[in-house]
Amino acid sequence: MRRAPLFAAMLAGSAFLVVTAQASDSPAPTPPPADQSNATTLDKITVTARQREEELQKVPVAVSVVSGEWLDRSYTVNTQQLSLLVPSLYYNSANPRNTAYTIRGLGSNTLSVSAANDGIEPGVGFYVDGVYHGRPATAAFDFTDIERIEVLRGPQGTLYGKNTTAGAINITSREPTFVPEGSGELSLGENGFVQAKANVSGPLSDTVAGRFAAQFTERDGVLHNVTTGKDENGLDNYALRGQLLFKPNDDLNVRLIADVSNLDSDCCTQNYLRVGTSLKSAARQFEGLSANLPAHGFPVYVPPSRNVYDRLTDIDAPLHIDTQDGGVSLNADWNLGAVTLTSITAWRYWKWDVANDRDYIGLPIQTVQRIPSRQDQYSQEFRVASNGDGPFSYVGGVYFYTQEINGKPISVYGPAATYWLVSTTNFPRMPDNLADGYGQYGNSHFEMKSYAAFGEANYRITDKLTATLGLRYTYEDKNGDYSTTVSGGLPTTPGSIQDNAKLSLFRPQSYSASDSGGNVSGRTNLAYQFTDSLMSYLSYARGYKSGGLNMSGLPLDALNNPALGTAVIKDETNKTWELGLKSAWWGGRATLNLAAYHTVVDNYQANITSSVETAALRTYPANIPEVTVKGLEADFAAQVFQGFVVHASLAYADGKYTDYPLGPCPLEWQNPNAAGGCQPFKPPASLANKTSNPRGNPNVPGAYVLTGLPLAGLSKWAGTLGFDYELPFRTGAFLFHLDSSARSGYNSDTSNSIYTRIAGYNVTNASVGYRFNDHWEADVFVRNLFDSNYITALTIQTGNSGLILGQPSDPRMVGVTVRANF
Repeated sequence: MRRAPLFAAMLAGSAFLVVTAQASDSPAPTPPPADQSNATTLDKITVTARQREEELQKVPVAVSVVSGEWLDRSYTVNTQQLSLLVPSLYYNSANPRNTAYTIRGLGSNTLSVSAANDGIEPGVGFYVDGVYHGRPATAAFDFTDIERIEVLRGPQGTLYGKNTTAGAINITSREPTFVPEGSGELSLGENGFVQAKANVSGPLSDTVAGRFAAQFTERDGVLHNVTTGKDENGLDNYALRGQLLFKPNDDLNVRLIADVSNLDSDCCTQNYLRVGTSLKSAARQFEGLSANLPAHGFPVYVPPSRNVYDRLTDIDAPLHIDTQDGGVSLNADWNLGAVTLTSITAWRYWKWDVANDRDYIGLPIQTVQRIPSRQDQYSQEFRVASNGDGPFSYVGGVYFYTQEINGKPISVYGPAATYWLVSTTNFPRMPDNLADGYGQYGNSHFEMKSYAAFGEANYRITDKLTATLGLRYTYEDKNGDYSTTVSGGLPTTPGSIQDNAKLSLFRPQSYSASDSGGNVSGRTNLAYQFTDSLMSYLSYARGYKSGGLNMSGLPLDALNNPALGTAVIKDETNKTWELGLKSAWWGGRATLNLAAYHTVVDNYQANITSSVETAALRTYPANIPEVTVKGLEADFAAQVFQGFVVHASLAYADGKYTDYPLGPCPLEWQNPNAAGGCQPFKPPASLANKTSNPRGNPNVPGAYVLTGLPLAGLSKWAGTLGFDYELPFRTGAFLFHLDSSARSGYNSDTSNSIYTRIAGYNVTNASVGYRFNDHWEADVFVRNLFDSNYITALTIQTGNSGLILGQPSDPRMVGVTVRANF
C-alpha cells in the first residue's frame, strides 16, 4: 500500500476524535436502529431539491435520489459509477480534466475530442453541500461520506445559486452528530485494488460537534504498455473531509466544512479501436502512413493489437496525472420562526498537471501535451425561505460567484511529426526533422464574475392545486487572454515554404476576448394532488447560460490565419415543458414516478473540431443553432416482501440537431483538396474524387449539414434494475445486492461520423455478504459481473489519419470488503 502511512494517519485522527467525543460530557449513545427487515413499506425519501426538506413524492420536480446506503451497497464512489444508477445521467471522461456530464443529453459537450475549454461552462450544475463547483473536472474525484445524491433534470436556476440549463447534481454529505459514531471499511480486489474508508463523528462540547472522513483507492493499471512494460490507467487517489458543527440551540445550525481530493497516477490513455477512411490520398491515411514509415527512418508501424479489449498500448511518451481539488465553506441556517435564513460562503480551488502521449501510439509524433492549470473560485449565497404549512411559501436569494483560471499550454512535436502531420500536397519534400522539437508555449488567463437574484413562490390555490412561479436574473462578465509563441525544430527562414510548413502545425497566437450581459429566466408549475398517494404536475422552464470564450486557441481559416470570429460564442437558452406523475401503490410498498418532457435549446454551446486543421486537430467552442430533445422517464421502487427492495429506472430520449446547417465535417468526407476541407455537395470537375457529399452545404464550402441527425452522446434507451435483500439468519443477516445498467448505442462526436459511434452495453455489479451483528459485516463483491466489454471514451487521433482510439471498460473485478461501525 503506497498510501499506508496516509491511512495510518487517517485512523489516528479518527481515534483522537473518538476519544475526545467519548470523554466529553455528552448523552449516552443511542442504540442502533431496529432490524429493518420487518418493515412493510418503503422508507420515505427526504430531498432538498427545492431548498427545503420535503418528501420526494410531494415534490413536483423530476429528480432521482441515491441514498448513501445505496452508494455503499453498490460500491459507487464517483460520478462515472453514479451514471450506472441514474440512466438520464451520462458521464464521459478521457482524463479528469476532460470530463463531461450531461442530463437528458444536454450539458457540457466534450465528447470524442475530449478537450475541455476553460471558457465554456457546464450546463449541468455540480453542487456539494450547496457549493457550486465551477470546473467539470471536479466531478472526476471520489465521493466522501455522502448522505445522499439528488439528480435534478431540467433547468434549475430559480432555486440554485449558479444558473444551470440542463439540470443539477446535488450532493449532500453526512453532518456531524452529537452522539459518538464511526465506521471503517477495507476492500481488497483483483488488479491490486485497495480501497479504505473511515469516518468518525461526535461532540466536542455541548454546542460543537465534529466529523472527519477519509478514503483512498489504489488499483494497478488495466492497459498494458508493451513499450515500457508498465500497466497504465491505474488508480491512486485519496479524499479527506473535516467538519465542525456549531449548534447552540435548535434554531441555529452552522457548519464549517473543509475537504481535499487528490488523484496522482499513471493515467489516462487510450488504445487502438478502429481505423476510418477519408477522401485524402491513401498514402496520407493511417494504413498508408504506417506502411511508408521506413522511407523516413522508422520501422513499419503495427499496433500491438487491433482488438481494443486486449487492452494493449505502446505509447512512448510519459503518462501521468497529478490533480487536486479542495476548499472550505461556511454554511449557516438560522430559523427565525416565520422564515429561515441561509448563508453559504465558499472558496474552492482546482489544480491540474499532466504528462501524456497525445498521438496515442508508439511513434514519436507528439512528445509533450500539457496544460498545467490552476482555478480559484469564491462564492457567496444568501437565501430566505418561508417556514410553516400555510397556503403561500417561497424561497428567494442573491448569489455572487467569481472564478479565475490560469493555464500554460505546452505542446512539442517529435521526430515523426513532419512525416505524419505535414501535408505533402501543400508542402512537398519537407525534411523529416523539420518539426522535431518544434513546440508551442503559451499562457491563458480567464476570469469571470456572476451576479444573480432568484426566487420561487408557491401558492396553494385549493387543498389540491398548487401553483409555482420562479424567476431569476443573471448578469455575468467574462474576460480572457490567450497568447502562445512557437520555437524549436529545424531552423527556417521566415516566409519560406519550410517555415510555413511548421506554422501549419502551430503558429503563434495572441488575442483577448470578453463577453458580458444579463438575462431573465424562470419557470412555472401547476401541481395537483389527486389523493395522498397520487400527484401530477405540468411545468414550463426557461434556462439561460451566458456566452463562452475560447481559451484554447482559435481555429485557423482557409488562409491559415486565426479565425477571430470564434473567440466568443453566444448565450444559450433552454425551454423545457414537462408533465409528471408521482404515485404510491400497494399500501406504500411501491412508488412509480413518470415524467415526459420536450426541450428546445437555442445556441447550444458545444466543443467541435475544425476540419480545416488536419494537423493540430484543434477543438473550439461553438454554437449549434438549435437542438431538441424529447423523452419519457420512469422511476420505480418496491418492497416486494420483507427485506427485499427493488429499484428500476428507464429513460427514453430522442435528441436531434433541429437546426445545424454549418456543422463540422465528419472524417469520411474530409478532403484537403476541397474548399474548407470537406467534400462539397456538388464537387467540381477539378477534384480528383468527384463523389457527391449528400450533406455538403451547397452554399457554404466546407460546411456539413447536420440538421435532423441525432444529438451526440445521447442513448435512445437507458435503464437500470437492481435489488437489495436482507435475509435474517441467527444473530445476523445475509445481504444480497445487484444492480444492472444498460444503454443503447450513440454517436460520440458532434459530426456524427460513422467511425465515432459507440455501441450499446450492459454492466452488472453484485455483492453478497453477512452482517454478524450491529457492528461487523463481511462482503464479497463483483464489479462488471459478466465481464462486459464496452467503450467509455473515444478520441480521433491528432492529424486525422483516420485512427480512432478508445478507452475500454474496466475488466471484471472480484474482491472482499470488511466493514465495522460503532
